[in-house]
Amino acid sequence: MIEELLPTTVVSVAAYGHDETGHLPLYPEEEAIVARAVAKRRREFTAVRSCARRAMEKLGVPAQPVLPGERGAPRWPEGLVGSMTHCDGYCAAALARATDLASLGIDAEPDGPLPEGVLDSVALPAEAERLRRLAAERPGVHWDRLLFSAKESVYKAWFPLTRRWLDFLEADIEISVSPGGGPGSGTLRAALLVPGPTVGGRRLTHFDGRWTARGGLVTTAITVPHT
Repeated sequence: MIEELLPTTVVSVAAYGHDETGHLPLYPEEEAIVARAVAKRRREFTAVRSCARRAMEKLGVPAQPVLPGERGAPRWPEGLVGSMTHCDGYCAAALARATDLASLGIDAEPDGPLPEGVLDSVALPAEAERLRRLAAERPGVHWDRLLFSAKESVYKAWFPLTRRWLDFLEADIEISVSPGGGPGSGTLRAALLVPGPTVGGRRLTHFDGRWTARGGLVTTAITVPHT
């Protein structure tokens, strides 16, 4: 699903279910990070890095460990930008050459309602109002969960460019539905409410992306071009 949301300059690899037979073994440096982790954390960590390694191979880059860096953001090989995501039963990694994109962020979530109280902490009043309209007009998607996923993707694209935290309430995301495509896909625009990163000599005021909802998942992706 993630691959549908990304430009052709990005390669992605996804894995479904809990079958571990296709997972590539961890590198020793990665193994050390999850040596004492619970089984679920270890399984997700291994699966998503297996996806990342296969994405590197698709780009013609020798497979390498993917270790967590500042604030847990993955440290990609020199010359690459990328993002990873995992939720129950699904994980994916997306990579591009740094010459093709400035940054990217992906996220996948189960297509179910957010836990009670979470929306109040992640949605601006204008966003909450737009979600109410979407839910009334197109009830086939859990729009609160989609907004949460979009905020995650925005942050994943933001952090490598700024090395700064971005609060949920510092980006105002407008969700649009594709014309004639039913309720299950569309575009995103995130207006940055704090000074954005400078890319190609231009300070960004917003990020753009895409979303889809299908097969029990909502997925979002943000890509930041150089110009």
